[in-house]
Amino acid sequence: MALEQTRRKDWYQILGAQPSDSPAELKQKYQRLALLYHPDKQKADVPAGEVEERVQRFIEIDQAWKILGNEETKKEYDLQQREDKLTKEWPLHAQIYLQDMSWIEDEQCYTLSCRCGGSYAVSKSESKDVSLVCCDTCSLVIEIL
Repeated sequence: MALEQTRRKDWYQILGAQPSDSPAELKQKYQRLALLYHPDKQKADVPAGEVEERVQRFIEIDQAWKILGNEETKKEYDLQQREDKLTKEWPLHAQIYLQDMSWIEDEQCYTLSCRCGGSYAVSKSESKDVSLVCCDTCSLVIEIL
């Protein structure tokens, strides 16, 4: 499952969890909800529309667990959540394509001047993983496209 497609859902909210919850707490919350919404655990007299809603809820709960129950995907999701939060809270100066930044061979990094006189810098190794870069002297942020 590509995290890019699902990054807008709040997987913690779906599990009734917090980012600070331990792996054991996350698992416990997942198991409680999975038992509650599992299609095989539904009563026979539940209306068809409600059954479909409960199945969709179970699928979301399962997706949340697949992301939050795995240390690597949880870390990636947490970073994406933090990035989304920063984008909302920090002033976004511009959206820039990496190729529009200046390449400095000696330092092996891309740079761009900020309107404050400072600069944005992204090392070659970071360039594939980073999408938000802070100015080194002010609070402005650029988004690398």
